Amino acid sequence: MQINTSLVERLLRSQFPQWSHLAVEPVEFDGWDNRTFRLGRSMSVRLPSAEPYAEQVAKEQRWLPKLAPELPLPIPAPLALGLPCDLYPWHWSIYRWLEGDNASLDRIGAPAEFATSLASFFVALHRIDSTGGPAPGAHNFYRGGALTTYSAETRDAIETLQGTIAANEATELWEEALKTSWNRRRVWVHGDVAATNLLVRDGRLSAVIDFGCSAVGDPACDLTIAWTFFDDDCRRAFRESLALDEATWLRGRAWALWKALITLAKPSDDPILLENSRRVLETVLAERDS
Repeated sequence: MQINTSLVERLLRSQFPQWSHLAVEPVEFDGWDNRTFRLGRSMSVRLPSAEPYAEQVAKEQRWLPKLAPELPLPIPAPLALGLPCDLYPWHWSIYRWLEGDNASLDRIGAPAEFATSLASFFVALHRIDSTGGPAPGAHNFYRGGALTTYSAETRDAIETLQGTIAANEATELWEEALKTSWNRRRVWVHGDVAATNLLVRDGRLSAVIDFGCSAVGDPACDLTIAWTFFDDDCRRAFRESLALDEATWLRGRAWALWKALITLAKPSDDPILLENSRRVLETVLAERDS
């Protein structure tokens, strides 16, 4: 489907004529699951890019306003819900615009402070009442659920990569993680904690966006950024501020391991993506020996 500026302008004229005079501009990086456009100076439009992501719209519309007052950083604030129509087949959203740039190492002033700020955000998120919240499922690709969902895929990737990775160590880590589980109160998880979903202003973490993969369950899935983005010092600060148990940290490593493995096992002509995935894999496995 061609999700472009023209489509957004037509949807606005049809459903929200009060905003149809505002300029519509694509954002620099709008992710994979959704296409995002800036609307005027104070709003954004977000449309699922395919049917598997469409269910996330209603979830964000319902739950983000309930989560926001309990959190120390801004998150997306829904302003309007777009309806399916002849132009576009799924629900879509209009949000308040959040200022900031996608997190990158050159934009962060104090990396360890950034890591502890993110940890504080998650501590607050985990404290929020999760009663009635959505369980992990197809709507969020089972983030916050059991690692067993991805066992076959992980083992297949290890088999495919035999001879090019430390296969025995990867298998051992995965099997150890499978022996553990989250047996406490289910907590809210973001589900897709990547640098592109963290905003930075003046060198500091300023907002957390894209809650399409959110659910209530095991927080281990949100720990992956410790290996995908943080260095050793930041990872240590992040872990100390979260104060989660060793088993949860182990499952977090397993989530990072899974993602790195399946990326490396798939054909790709993106050398940067492959290099980053191999670095993550090596970092996750090296921590086992530290």
